[in-house]
Amino acid sequence: MTQHGILIRNAIVLTMDDAIGSFRDADVLVEGERIAAVGPNLSADAAEVVDGRGRIVIPGLVNGHMHTWQTGLRSLCSNMTLMDYFRWVHRGLAAAFRPEDIYVATLAGALGQINAGATTLGDWCHNNPTPAHTDAAVDGLFESGIRSVFLHGSPKPDPKPGEPHFSEVPHPRHEIERLMRTRFSSRDQLMTLGMAILGPHYSTMEVARADFRLARELDLVASMHQGGGQARTPGGWETLEAEGLVGSNINIVHGNNLTDDQIRRFVEAGVSFTVTAENEMTQGHGRPITGRVLAAGGQPSFGVDIESVVGADMFAVGRMALACQRALDNAARREIDGGIPDSCSVSTKDALRWITIETARMLGIDDKVGSLTPGKQADIVVLDAAAWNMTPVHDPYSTVVMQAGIGNVEHVLIAGKFRKRDGRLLWGDVDRVKRELEASGRRIVAQLGIPTQLREGAI
Repeated sequence: MTQHGILIRNAIVLTMDDAIGSFRDADVLVEGERIAAVGPNLSADAAEVVDGRGRIVIPGLVNGHMHTWQTGLRSLCSNMTLMDYFRWVHRGLAAAFRPEDIYVATLAGALGQINAGATTLGDWCHNNPTPAHTDAAVDGLFESGIRSVFLHGSPKPDPKPGEPHFSEVPHPRHEIERLMRTRFSSRDQLMTLGMAILGPHYSTMEVARADFRLARELDLVASMHQGGGQARTPGGWETLEAEGLVGSNINIVHGNNLTDDQIRRFVEAGVSFTVTAENEMTQGHGRPITGRVLAAGGQPSFGVDIESVVGADMFAVGRMALACQRALDNAARREIDGGIPDSCSVSTKDALRWITIETARMLGIDDKVGSLTPGKQADIVVLDAAAWNMTPVHDPYSTVVMQAGIGNVEHVLIAGKFRKRDGRLLWGDVDRVKRELEASGRRIVAQLGIPTQLREGAI
């Protein structure tokens, strides 16, 4: 008999699709690249059966924002504030990266995401001074097998004599058009393209206007950082709004210094927001805006941000975001009446939505992934819920968000293909990648001495 499809049998299934719901004992049928059916007692005689007993099945996690080129700098910047980071990384270490450094960091970072249960990565690549650097990053993503949105950015060095400041340089149209002609000629593939632009906080008005127009013309997501020091163009957002350039293709990362009124207007315009709660709190961005986006009627998306500071585990991202927002809400309640709230302001199910379907929506691919909806791509994670840290399972959403970690990720499928199975990455010589990543990271760091007080514990 010819084998046809994959059937995950008798699992707890959290679809993250409100129309389908969730199940205590159900099956997930995969045919080719897609989810064929979800529910109890499915029949598929020729399918490979995967035992789901003692397992929780969820959509692949979606990491909406990570500077994957920094994988080789893991932990280097964990004692740096945002201003320290700008000085030592963007104006220093970044210039030491060769294309091969970008390649191995991106490959290793993407494999790390698969290992941790993230099937989609929004790679915010802004250390690409040459097309060779860009192509190396794309190669790393492609070879990893991860689903990705490659957000093409631009470096942020101090200008050399006679050069303009990076804030005065529009996003390179020719590079975006080159990528669209070549590696991203189709939108029906694992890798799709977006733009990582400066935005009005980090560029002149002329550059912001040009970049927003280019992204709209080419129908690409335009993602930008908002916050960190004084805005390069005060009043820039109001000008862009007045010119009708702020819409659903715009993504704001961080946004800690935005006013409540700005967030409300942006939500009404369809703008998405990406929060990186742990890194924002660690480096001094300000309070994460999760609750303010919710209060404005929007839904936040989430990402890791930088492995040079924090770990790249989306379970931890969801848990940290939830704890942070509950802490802010609880503190606000105490300010009112000195008491403890009667109920939690946000739920664990909310947090799981944030790191699955909501982040897929931000990346513009929620029609493909983010939920276990029949017809969508089969990006699926199977968690070992019989493990010590997860059993017994009383509330599956809470078990996933509050207890699960990388060690519980048993199987990972991307577009119906196993990328991790029985707890092991199914990718060539992973040890070789680790060795090359370590050699790359050590070479780069050796080129720029960083004061010990910025990396306490250095030996």
